[in-house]
Amino acid sequence: MKSIQIPGVYKPVTTLIQGSDYFTPSKFESVCEVLDRYVAKGGTTIDTAYIYCGGESEESIGQWLEERKNREDIVILTKGAHHDRQGARVNKEAITHDLHVSLKRLKTDYIDLYALHRDDLSVSVKIIIDTLNEHIRAGRIHAIGASNWSKERIQEANEYAARNGLIGFTFSSPNLSLAKANEPFWPGCITADDSDIQWHKEHQLPLLSWSSQARGFFTGLYSKENKSNKDLVRVFYNEENWERLERASKLAEEKGVTTIQIALAYVLNQSFPTCALIGARNEEELDSCFEGSNIILTDQEIAWLKGEEVIA
Repeated sequence: MKSIQIPGVYKPVTTLIQGSDYFTPSKFESVCEVLDRYVAKGGTTIDTAYIYCGGESEESIGQWLEERKNREDIVILTKGAHHDRQGARVNKEAITHDLHVSLKRLKTDYIDLYALHRDDLSVSVKIIIDTLNEHIRAGRIHAIGASNWSKERIQEANEYAARNGLIGFTFSSPNLSLAKANEPFWPGCITADDSDIQWHKEHQLPLLSWSSQARGFFTGLYSKENKSNKDLVRVFYNEENWERLERASKLAEEKGVTTIQIALAYVLNQSFPTCALIGARNEEELDSCFEGSNIILTDQEIAWLKGEEVIA
């Protein structure tokens, strides 16, 4: 499986990152099947978060790591400081609390990739970067990132870190997909647009995309007439995306692959380091993602998929 390097992490981060937002200890046998299959395919990196399944996602992964005794082979990406019913929680106390809880659940003393799950513009980047660097110095975190942060805030945070001899964000995790979002899938979420893509290209900051395959929009199960999935209708149903779907289907036919594999390849063939968070639950889905991750797209093909120009 292909991989990238992220500053601060000595292990390879595979371009396919296994998602776990449905993991629970009550279905531990299924969790083991998913993770064992993923690792056997060459995967190293697992995505989770403090809030997933009320913490049961992290607990399941921790149990699996303990039983398999493979912690040093695995890259853990977890996220904290998500808002709650009282509001935003991007502050020193919440970050520290969530991190310690995550470490306990995961049965580990360090997190490879730690991301703040949301942003709070009312909190200065000084407080955030200073807090995260305390945990880096303590060895609890190896690399820090921003999930659903704007490029402007990431740059502000990294400029502060550089001025003060601190470690800044070395990865970002917004949504990036061939389908353009009408609105955020969840409140406070960020979808990378053309200006974000250009910024990542200029800074070469690794991007770890969630919903990289637009939550099934490119599977062929949906059409303009099929409005059974209200979230897909709300977020991805627009004329531009139907055109992109048509183009992806045509290119897939030419290459002898599936449309959803082309959608995945679009994410993984950007001009800066990218990874795709995947939700493969069985062998067929994992094989599809693996094959899609090996498809090479040219710059001209990527532009054509977006409707920018015709393939020469």
